[in-house]
Amino acid sequence: MELKIFQIDAFAERRFAGNPAAVVPLERWLPDATMQAIAAENNLAETAFFVREKGADGSDFHLRWFTPAIEIDLCGHATLASGFVISTYLEPGRTKMSFRSRSGVLGLLRHGDLFALDFPAYPPEAVAIPEAVERALGRKPAKMLAAKQWLAVYESEADVAGLKPDMAAILALGRDGVIVTAPGQRSDYVCRYFAPHAGIPEDPATGSAQCVIVPYWAERLGKTKLSGRQISARVGTFQCELKENRVDIAGRCVAYLEGKIHVD
Repeated sequence: MELKIFQIDAFAERRFAGNPAAVVPLERWLPDATMQAIAAENNLAETAFFVREKGADGSDFHLRWFTPAIEIDLCGHATLASGFVISTYLEPGRTKMSFRSRSGVLGLLRHGDLFALDFPAYPPEAVAIPEAVERALGRKPAKMLAAKQWLAVYESEADVAGLKPDMAAILALGRDGVIVTAPGQRSDYVCRYFAPHAGIPEDPATGSAQCVIVPYWAERLGKTKLSGRQISARVGTFQCELKENRVDIAGRCVAYLEGKIHVD
């Protein structure tokens, strides 16, 4: 069996930036073990698979995401990449679509070269700083919050850039990894994300992390429209807007690869 595959740099201002995602359109679902094997072979943070549908909830596609190790509940950059593939290669010019997922129906709008996701907001709540956090991250944060992930807040962009995390210690903290954030010099905020539980020591540009980060910074800064930068080695950029219990997360995509994979 031959399947189309695309590799797209998402939340990227140029090729070889942002977060690379593999996108595999399907006519029907493959066995879960096969999709997990494809994702492991791709060895990217996420591989997205989708099947066209007309769901009762109004969805146009059913979308699933796999890291090299597990299937996950929500992924921003691979959703952005899937929308780019659909509107660029499969249905050129399409500007609106929706995806059924483990996290509900997710919308996507295209405005020129900008793609905007409609994702759920997960406002974090303040918690006591766990004793193990300083060892896990290499520096004690100014404050700690939590939602599905830990959110460690630092005072400066330099603090976040200089972190040298201990992945085994981060894994021991539980939850879905640790997001770190601070005020940005060229954006409202900067962030990094460590997710060893999913086989991703550091994710380059994490759309789903903005579901936690944006509610925090919107409240702290007193505004709903925010710009963010994920200061990994590749750097990701986000234009976000908090809309009650939803977050619009926008970014650009750049195509890197188009090809075929062979599956028995």
